[in-house]
Amino acid sequence: MKFVPFIGLRYLTAKHNDKFINLVTFFSVGGILVGVAALIVVISIMNGFESEIRSKIIDTTSHITVYSYQRAGISNWESNIKRISEDPDVVAASPFAYAKGAIAGPEGTDGVLIRGIVPELEANTTNLPNQVYIGKFDLKDSNPTLPTAVLGRYLAEEIGARINDTISLFVLRRPGIVLGPGSYTTKRFLVTGIFETELYDYDATLCYISLKSAQQLLGLGDKISGFQTKIKNFYNASSVAERLTEKLGLPFYAIPWSEINKTLFAWMTLEKWGMFLVLALIIAVAAFNIVSTLMMVVIEKTVDIGILKAMGAPEKSIVKIFLFQGTMVGIIGTVLGVLLGSAMVLIQHNYKIISLPPDIYSISAVPMQLKLSDLLVVLILSSVLSILSAVYPAWRATKLNPVDAIRYR
Repeated sequence: MKFVPFIGLRYLTAKHNDKFINLVTFFSVGGILVGVAALIVVISIMNGFESEIRSKIIDTTSHITVYSYQRAGISNWESNIKRISEDPDVVAASPFAYAKGAIAGPEGTDGVLIRGIVPELEANTTNLPNQVYIGKFDLKDSNPTLPTAVLGRYLAEEIGARINDTISLFVLRRPGIVLGPGSYTTKRFLVTGIFETELYDYDATLCYISLKSAQQLLGLGDKISGFQTKIKNFYNASSVAERLTEKLGLPFYAIPWSEINKTLFAWMTLEKWGMFLVLALIIAVAAFNIVSTLMMVVIEKTVDIGILKAMGAPEKSIVKIFLFQGTMVGIIGTVLGVLLGSAMVLIQHNYKIISLPPDIYSISAVPMQLKLSDLLVVLILSSVLSILSAVYPAWRATKLNPVDAIRYR
């Protein structure tokens, strides 16, 4: 009926005899506004950090990594890399050899993850060559007695290595072998560059050398450890990895970037939704204010309700009047909260108002990213809580006896 929204708006906008009702209504709108805005900002921050970390990981590693169950390594890698590149979703592929070892520099020693790559092919699958901030990405073997290496920033600081310094890499020949003469291989390298991915785990452990040098150091001959693969859309990495595993067959298996960093992203998702539930309580508290407001309105409008019922207004219409009023309070607060929260996200995204110390967080400002899906979840949650909060007062209004209500005056 048309009179339902008309009366609902009248009750919402009219000045009440008890001014406290107007005040409670204001706080109800304000509570939902603050709750929605806070929820949008916090979720946007979590999305921003997740996106920032994901982009740095993908820039340093690859979308998909192909390994072999055979520990001896992968032979005939040129033919296998061609088969990988034939996939319609694959943009590029590159070989690598890797092993854990030890590194010694001018001022100290540390553990290290050694990766041997082909620089020309590596540039097609990762952004590593562009992450060198001191020196240059030079892994040429023009001097066989002193090949070159590129180190992570924190690894270089730990061992005191600088550009043109000499380092030594040590690798055990066989797992579990007792240390002693001949139990390990070692090779000296000249540091030509230091890179920074802005991810501590990578910058503190990675050392890049040429594939040829890695094969010699690890005793692989002409074999490699695996392939790095870049695809058109990294969000499709899981499905493409399954297809590559099926296509290559045993002993190969492909792992997408999301699986390699599964624990990290699972923790970030859990934290995001944990914060969502905590901040959703602000909206729930504001919804209780709507209950209080409508109950006071029902008491104040007892005579009006009695007259409407005496005139033949059905109970459904009475319910709709107060549901409409409660819903409007929720919608006004939600819309204002969305506008405020979105404005804060856009301002931070464009002007970087909230800064961070880059030497600690590796980024200069708090990253924010607002997703449409998250915005819809917030809108639905706020709207549902607003509607539910109006159910009980609306039900109580229908229980008034018309005669008693009019006599109440």
